[in-house]
Amino acid sequence: MKTNVLTLDATSAGDIELSDAIFGLDPRGDILYRVVQWQLNRRHDGSKRTLQRGEINRTTKKMYKQKGTGGARHGAMSAPQFRGGGKAMAPVLRSRVTDLPKKVRVLGVKMALSSKAKAGELIVLDAAKSADGKTKAMAAKLNKLGLTDAIIVDGPQIDAMFERASRNIPNLDLLNVAGLNVYDVLRRDKLVLTKSAVAAIEERFK
Repeated sequence: MKTNVLTLDATSAGDIELSDAIFGLDPRGDILYRVVQWQLNRRHDGSKRTLQRGEINRTTKKMYKQKGTGGARHGAMSAPQFRGGGKAMAPVLRSRVTDLPKKVRVLGVKMALSSKAKAGELIVLDAAKSADGKTKAMAAKLNKLGLTDAIIVDGPQIDAMFERASRNIPNLDLLNVAGLNVYDVLRRDKLVLTKSAVAAIEERFK
């Protein structure tokens, strides 16, 4: 499939041929869901933990006699209702990481790219560079392109001045091609790829 190439000044810079095997697939919601869920599960480190009643280092001596006090009957200060006691139904160490075949993960990335291309939400830039690194000027250029909620994927090396100019713009993500993933592609309205990113993606998935 062929698509236009734009510059940051919203002018035409020719055309580029995109691989149908990567950008021309029919997206499947179940594949995209599985990959996104796999990514989100890996973000949970499962390290939150609170001491339970049996792990509290407090005396086990009976607080007061069993009957006759007019109050509730207790046997230890480690009970959850007391200050310093264990927590009832406390979080424990556990991992939420799930397994997903590599072929499904690769297919998910291709389908995420194809979904953006099919919806007309894919823009190819000639290059993502900035001469002065000024955020105000960069925001004006991106607004001219209609990029108010977008992710920009550059080649292996992101231009330092472009990164400086873009990092404080709200609703804008900037990744190199190695960090391309399904969740970040789908969470933004527009996907912007540079020509070097397209070449790297096609080389990666050829």
